[in-house]
Amino acid sequence: MSKPARLSGRVSATLTLAAVLLAACSTAAAPIDYRTGGAYPASRAPTYPGGPFTGGPRFVAAAPSQCVPFARGSSGIDIRGDANTWWAQAEGQYGRGRTPALGSVLVIRTYGDNSRGHLAVVTRIVSDREIWVDHANWHGRGEIAVQVPVRDASRNNSWTEVNVWWLDTNRWGAKNYLVEGFIYPR
Repeated sequence: MSKPARLSGRVSATLTLAAVLLAACSTAAAPIDYRTGGAYPASRAPTYPGGPFTGGPRFVAAAPSQCVPFARGSSGIDIRGDANTWWAQAEGQYGRGRTPALGSVLVIRTYGDNSRGHLAVVTRIVSDREIWVDHANWHGRGEIAVQVPVRDASRNNSWTEVNVWWLDTNRWGAKNYLVEGFIYPR
């Protein structure tokens, strides 16, 4: 009787990673409380204005990421460089505008002087004043957060200022952020 063939370390590691990723795709990710490192107890599970929900805003277990590579990979918009340079770089290469669209990248200025920025990918349009986004590193820990509500905080519904749902406190953030606009995938 012959011995079964052994897989090389690289092949074995690749197959293991593929199995983990496929398993993650087949189940809904449970909310993760990054303050404790574990799942939220049922009494503290995230809620959203209007009541509890399933599959709403949550952190997902994934490799740490930054907003730029996450947005590029999720949207297919192939721009490189810091988030605060994306709006200018998109000119002439991608459509840009003030109206959210599925798959578009929301470009946020995290400081008023545009020295820093943040990118988030639009995954749902709830109303003319609210969208949901997926993004990475908003809380500064390399975390990935999905289905995060963002609301238009501008006076004239121009999407020039937004407020972002804060998963650490399960409520709307205390600060509004200026917005460059939305970059649309081809």
